[in-house]
Amino acid sequence: MGDQRARTAGPAERADPSSRRWLRRLRSAGGERDAAIAELHELLLRAARFEIRRRRTAFPQLRGEDLDALAQQSADDALMAILEKLDEFRGESRFTTWAFKFALYEAAANVRRRAWRGRELPLGPEAWTPLADARAGPDHGTQTAELLAALGEEIERSLSARQRQVLVALALEDVPIDVLAERLGASRGALYKTLHDARAKLRKRLAARGFELPDQRRRM
Repeated sequence: MGDQRARTAGPAERADPSSRRWLRRLRSAGGERDAAIAELHELLLRAARFEIRRRRTAFPQLRGEDLDALAQQSADDALMAILEKLDEFRGESRFTTWAFKFALYEAAANVRRRAWRGRELPLGPEAWTPLADARAGPDHGTQTAELLAALGEEIERSLSARQRQVLVALALEDVPIDVLAERLGASRGALYKTLHDARAKLRKRLAARGFELPDQRRRM
């Protein structure tokens, strides 16, 4: 009987007491809701600061005032997303654990966007033509050098200009997809589809030339 009730209970009923209290307070009105929002924002700010400090070594160009502003923005963005998605909380973890994921995601995305601010995106031929010259590289084995050379040739020969831009930026240069979407005025979904189509075309072309390009070897 107890197991049956657990299976049929809604998310709020399945959640632990602390999580149910969070949901009740955030769905209330007046001062109780305001206090809950302020408390949650402070927790999100703490999580955002942790994630930004963790990523700081990868982006030495960020200054102290940048980091604090990023943490505040990340906490604000995470709070708005959580309030919009309260009904999606399933009670499978503690509410704070679920909420922290929003702060960590927003902090990581904001750090990436800030790090690319003012930087030119590597979208031109100079970003992929070095692959075509890999046959002469002393650090590669013969087979790898031939594969890289063929890959560079097919990027230039087989892909459309848009496919080249997206593939080079996302797969070769590690440009964050949200940054690329903003620069190109495209949605993330559209970019993912373009990237998928470009990868599929390259695999087909390379296979026809006798090469294999496993997903685990290259992010193509």
